Amino acid sequence: MINIISYTLIGIGIFFWFWGTSHLVSNKSVLFKLHGLSVADTLGSMLIIVGLLLKIPSEWPLLVLGLISLAIWNTMLGYVIAYCSTEEAKNE
Repeated sequence: MINIISYTLIGIGIFFWFWGTSHLVSNKSVLFKLHGLSVADTLGSMLIIVGLLLKIPSEWPLLVLGLISLAIWNTMLGYVIAYCSTEEAKNE
């Protein structure tokens, strides 16, 4: 049962990777595209790490460190990209 949940989470994470990448061909601004990509990438990567955590629980310290790093750095990068794409940032 754990294997099924693990593979499902990894599969959903890979889906989010491709889904975020597919928005790069839209007609929006480059910063808007990068923000969407970083959000989908972060969510997909976190789901993959949780799936790996269920698959190899002996490596939990390293995987939890990876989750924390993704949550902090990718989220902050997403906020920076979103702020840079607003009109207020362009007027400064």
